[in-house]
Amino acid sequence: MTLPLMPKATAVWLIEKTGLTFTQIAEFCGMHPLEVQAIADGEVAAGINGYDPIKNHQLAEAEIKRCEADTNARLKIMPTSSPVKRRAKGARYTPVAKRNDRPDAIAFVLRQFPQLSEAQIVKLLGTTKDTITKVRDRQHWNSANIKPRDPVILGLCTQTDLNAAVTAANDRLAREGHALPVVEAYVPDSDSHA
Repeated sequence: MTLPLMPKATAVWLIEKTGLTFTQIAEFCGMHPLEVQAIADGEVAAGINGYDPIKNHQLAEAEIKRCEADTNARLKIMPTSSPVKRRAKGARYTPVAKRNDRPDAIAFVLRQFPQLSEAQIVKLLGTTKDTITKVRDRQHWNSANIKPRDPVILGLCTQTDLNAAVTAANDRLAREGHALPVVEAYVPDSDSHA
């Protein structure tokens, strides 16, 4: 069962504003009835402001009235109208300490996965097309020190994201009918972590 947001604060509000039993409140908030009773007695959750589940679209007033009339009835949380939006995949913040690792990762991806487009590499590693071009053409300011290293080991992307990008690139090549050798998803050796 889905629990309400801020269960203790919701329990405080339900205790103060409704005639529900401790068991009904406890089951709705995912608590033990004795804990709800302790909240009502002021032994627990002192100073917590009540969280109104009606205003926050977790309970309907009719649902509370229904359960107040029948002590055996159980509160049902309202379904959420909009799903929680997840952050879009793509470029993520890279700490300053890891930014110098990006050219190494770009060199690795260019060498190991030539089928990846620049746009895919930009999205995967959070870099720019200009940087990719400079690494490819050995025009990068630090090109003498660039050593191809796995971006997964460097922490610049996840293995799942890398495999998804490679699979998408392979599918694109297959649709276009290219006879280029297709490199499969990369699985790092356990020895390469050292």
